[in-house]
Amino acid sequence: MEIINSEKAPEPVGPYSHAVRAGEFVFVSGQIPLKNGAVPENFEDRVRAVIENVRAILNSCGLDLNNVVKTTVYLTDLSKFQEFNRVYAEYFRHRPARAVVEVRKLPKNVDIEMEVIAHAIS
Repeated sequence: MEIINSEKAPEPVGPYSHAVRAGEFVFVSGQIPLKNGAVPENFEDRVRAVIENVRAILNSCGLDLNNVVKTTVYLTDLSKFQEFNRVYAEYFRHRPARAVVEVRKLPKNVDIEMEVIAHAIS
């Protein structure tokens, strides 16, 4: 098992690593929309910030979004589901497996968080 932390992603907001590599899989911890220490104002920019944070972590271990096989997304408001899907589809054209869950609250009072599982294809 290898612990992964990226200098290009925001520091974790708790006692966990950005990701863990276990064999051929990389498990990326939930990422919230922190960009340069702040949360972007509009929802589309928050979705992009989350995905770019995930991408930065994957890149730090030689992977990219194309290696993602599963995403789990937490939204505090499912009425933003279609707007989320529109941005998500720009990044994940290969359509990995996914779950989207509405939750009451997220860290730092953000409205989106995403975790992923990636496969290190040889």
